[in-house]
Amino acid sequence: MKGLGVVGLAVISPCAFSLATGDNKPLPRVRLKLSDYQTFHSTCAMECLHCNLTAYVYQGELMKIEANQDFNVKCCLRGMSRTKWVYHQQRVKTPLLRVGEKGEGKFKPISWDDALNLIEKNIRETIEKHGNKGMLISTHAGNMDSIKNDMGKAFFDYLGGSTKQAGSLCCSAVTAAMMPMVGLRYADMRDTLSQSRYILCWGNNPAVTMQAYFKEYLAAQKNGARIVVIDPRFNETAAKADEWIPIVPGTDTALALGMIKIIMDERLYDADFLRGHTGATYLVSPQQQQLREDASDANSYLVYDTLSKRTVRHDLPDIIPALTMDELPPNAGYTTVFELIRAESAQWDLSKVEAETDIPTGTILRLAREYASNKPSMIVQNMSGAQRTEFGTYVAASQFYLALLTGNMGNAGGGVCDAGGAKQMMNFNAPVPPAPNVQKIPPIPVSKVGDWIVNDRPHPINFWWIMTMGVLTQLPNTNMVKKALKKVPFVVVADNLMSSTTLYADLVLPVTTIFEDLSLMAGVRSHYVQLMEKAVEPQGEAKPDYWIFARLAERFGFGEVFNQPIEHYIDACLKGTGITRERLSKGPIKPVEFPWIPFKDGIFRTPTKKAHFFIEEWQKKNFAPIVTYMQVNESPKGSPELAKKYPLMAVQRKLARSIHSSHGMNEWILEVQRNQPNVLIHPEDAASRHIKNGEWAIAFNHRGEHRAIAVVTRQIKKGVVCLDNGWWEQQGGSSSHVTNDLVEVLGTGHCCNSTLVDVRAEG
Repeated sequence: MKGLGVVGLAVISPCAFSLATGDNKPLPRVRLKLSDYQTFHSTCAMECLHCNLTAYVYQGELMKIEANQDFNVKCCLRGMSRTKWVYHQQRVKTPLLRVGEKGEGKFKPISWDDALNLIEKNIRETIEKHGNKGMLISTHAGNMDSIKNDMGKAFFDYLGGSTKQAGSLCCSAVTAAMMPMVGLRYADMRDTLSQSRYILCWGNNPAVTMQAYFKEYLAAQKNGARIVVIDPRFNETAAKADEWIPIVPGTDTALALGMIKIIMDERLYDADFLRGHTGATYLVSPQQQQLREDASDANSYLVYDTLSKRTVRHDLPDIIPALTMDELPPNAGYTTVFELIRAESAQWDLSKVEAETDIPTGTILRLAREYASNKPSMIVQNMSGAQRTEFGTYVAASQFYLALLTGNMGNAGGGVCDAGGAKQMMNFNAPVPPAPNVQKIPPIPVSKVGDWIVNDRPHPINFWWIMTMGVLTQLPNTNMVKKALKKVPFVVVADNLMSSTTLYADLVLPVTTIFEDLSLMAGVRSHYVQLMEKAVEPQGEAKPDYWIFARLAERFGFGEVFNQPIEHYIDACLKGTGITRERLSKGPIKPVEFPWIPFKDGIFRTPTKKAHFFIEEWQKKNFAPIVTYMQVNESPKGSPELAKKYPLMAVQRKLARSIHSSHGMNEWILEVQRNQPNVLIHPEDAASRHIKNGEWAIAFNHRGEHRAIAVVTRQIKKGVVCLDNGWWEQQGGSSSHVTNDLVEVLGTGHCCNSTLVDVRAEG
């Protein structure tokens, strides 16, 4: 709490003192008026909700940051402490060339010309010796503005192409479910949370991960809504909720199928919605093929019309398609998608679901009935930890099954609350035109970056560009990632701070933070389009990422594509939207009327405008086209021999102190929050291992070790431990040292929450 004095000054008093300066000048004892400050607006650009921020600048110094009072969500400590990011002691202020061994962190300053010469030389040598496939670019969510990552990927495309990462550490499974089912990813319902009557937070913790919107949850609760949390951990949301339901990690689809069985058996489904707005009525052959009127027309699905007693196209007017088996003719030789779902869920009676999930049968029964009966009901998915497992696509899809079966889609207060931003409402352009003649190069699954580079899969990597991503703290299997960083001959890391990944770089490039350059936010997290204004000059020789790519593009003969003023690229992104820089300079703009309801009135973004249950894309990969439960491999039941060595299931949690690893070394946050990682362990698991509360413990497996303070608590399910995400190597190392690096089978995603470990007391 000692930091509250400092942060309180930053947050409360725009007319008090300067809190930090670039050269550690003494704090001026000058009482300032608001009129003495210049104000500028920007947004936290990490993978969060992109709250709008106001910067107060006096005599060229960033003095404090606060939430924009006209914005409908309020920024948190992380946003307000960005002052300490700009003026951080570990700020990278000049290009740095490695002079020691990788990992030692020994560098010498060099000029930008020398840095650019080195980059050009290594790119040319790589293309000559290995081809374009020898270059890898890694980007992620450290900066999600509309310019920088796109410019980086485009630069390598203009070179002819490069190896890229496939999938996502966050939510590839959600994408693999949503796109074929409802036709749109990043479509969320958070605008109408307060109107919900029943909120099911499934495998996530919105009190932390949707902090700026949590006021809407509380408003719903005040209006009579019930909030239920399904999670192995009693998290911060559970502390505010009406009920916590602990579950065995990796068994969420079994629970969903059990709920579906109850909903079907008790006819709690919305038959009219299913007939009119979904593919539940599509006919399927005994060979598990959807029937079509015309094989050349993918959208000509057939249904059985109960009025005319014949099979017809699903989109004919004035028909009532059969939903259930008893509505089909005898010996029809086909069935409906709805009946396939019924057959899949039929095996999941209450006792079987309890045996798999460890949730009591009475709780399962009540949960299904409450969810189906209290409309509108909302499932909060939000890239949940539940889908970060080997079969996470089925987890995400099962939640959409529940929402669609009960008609909880397209209405205020209902649906599945995912992450979503302005891009779901309006089309925005890329900042530069597509590159000509881009080679088709096999990508590397993001979870396997370390392993595949070490083993030269699918080909050797000679040059690695890393930006907006902490590969050493976020990629699974950290020790393998270290080997990869050491193996690649030339690694470039563009960063603001001397992060964990920079320790293994050959060349570190200083890049700007927000408030040090001009950019645009029109993305997949905030519902608002925002201008990111430059408030202060960059520290040292830091440059925007787009400046770096412009200088390199000039050396490779396509400079005119990248070296236009930044305003040119912002305008290019906004072209055709009706939104202009002039309008944005007056404040954030929401592209549509508030509140936003995706799939309003049951109109989906698929070609048929209906939601689909039977997913042929999964079938083409030799997986069931209907949601099914599959036991995750790395679990006590999936790998009993491995579980003898590592009997505890480990799950990851996000913290209010950081966004992934961003802000991980912010000194204000380390004072106000905590500066050491924790491992949550059940008292019985701790006692058998002689682990005491508050003492150091080590989580370990065949991949590595993670050291943390033991928190012995019944707020974690027995047989499960919870590890913190986001700690830096300089702070002792990330929990990713032990996390599973398997690839999620349908979405090419991350399996961190199907990980086996054991824990021992230190010493």
